[in-house]
Amino acid sequence: MSKSPYETEYLKIIKEELVPALGCTEPIAVAFAAAKCRELLGCLPDKVILACNGGLIKNISCVVVPNTGNLVGIEASALAGIVGGDSELGLEVLTTLAPHHLPEIKRLLKASICEVRLLDTTLALHFTVMCQKGGQSAEVEIKNLHTNITTMKKNGKVIFKAKEEEGKYYGVMTNRNILRVDKIIEFAELTPISILKDIFSAQVEYNMQVATDGIENDYGVSIGKAILENDKSLFGKIKAYSAAASEARMCGSILPVITNSGSGNQGIAASVPVILYAREKGFPEEKMFRALAVSNLLTIYQKSHIGRLSAFCGAVSAACGAGAAITYLEGGDIEQIKMTITNALANVSGIVCDGAKNSCSSKIASGLEAAFIGHFLAMRRQSFNPFSGVLRKDADDTISAVGRIATDGMKDTDRVILEIMLEK
Repeated sequence: MSKSPYETEYLKIIKEELVPALGCTEPIAVAFAAAKCRELLGCLPDKVILACNGGLIKNISCVVVPNTGNLVGIEASALAGIVGGDSELGLEVLTTLAPHHLPEIKRLLKASICEVRLLDTTLALHFTVMCQKGGQSAEVEIKNLHTNITTMKKNGKVIFKAKEEEGKYYGVMTNRNILRVDKIIEFAELTPISILKDIFSAQVEYNMQVATDGIENDYGVSIGKAILENDKSLFGKIKAYSAAASEARMCGSILPVITNSGSGNQGIAASVPVILYAREKGFPEEKMFRALAVSNLLTIYQKSHIGRLSAFCGAVSAACGAGAAITYLEGGDIEQIKMTITNALANVSGIVCDGAKNSCSSKIASGLEAAFIGHFLAMRRQSFNPFSGVLRKDADDTISAVGRIATDGMKDTDRVILEIMLEK
């Protein structure tokens, strides 16, 4: 078998973007930085100052912090990391948080030791955590990626600073400009199955486990159960399990997931639909893993244009990737896969992100409905007019155009959404 010319780079990209996380990634990022800050300080602080960009505040305000007994918010996220977190665990920092930590977290919350400030920054993900005790202080700064520590200080002295010339200061990773739809399909087809299975097995295990948890237990409004009661089809089941997995995470499930591009919801939407479809339709395991390569890389590709945090719902991108992977499973050629992407983005590319919360689950369901319609049309070799609206002649150009909407066109949208949220 010949080898994909981008196999090495694509594998690096996948490994960078598919990582485990316990809980919604934004509060977990704060918990991670706060845990690291407490470790630098060497004791529990009596004052914590958090300076966060607006997108981070938006995505933490309404989501439950795992293992905290349903506590919500930036302060709870930081104190959970400070009291019981372990920064060595990365985005699974709160795995070590135990029931005996909760009284101390609640005591510190009641004492109002945390101060939250809006950070003036142009970056989509940027925040600092400072812990103080008496005359001692420690500070941790994170930029662009959820665990990308760029600066650490102890008593005002810089003890670590990532080097800009090495491309690490802003969290720059493997070049994403090499991503293209046709090259992604080529990679999925040519990469040895043993490699793909090794990469995606954890995603299958983790994300299906939380999907089952969401269906079997009562989280939030139990959206998965509601969908199943009213739609007995395979596509109804896919929407139900995917939405249920998201709602479980947003409402405090203690089960980790494999994320995609810094988001557990994106990881769920890129994987659960593909896994369920392949299993229910009886496709070989090898085909399922190759389809997961398609969905995950297409999600990463779209997110590389949209950015880490924006006013654009990232779960829509992941759902679009899943729809294209279903077309791939059904034997669709490269043009039909591109049609699926075009058709889906023509439908739901305007869904806004108003922060992480349990209603993200319904956006995943809506995104998947658009992806299914896109797939149905593509299998009939039908595609919306490529010169209508924001669509372009080629799916790659459409992905780029939608990215411009998210990064350039929705800055004011993001600001207004945050203002509305903070008015409550």
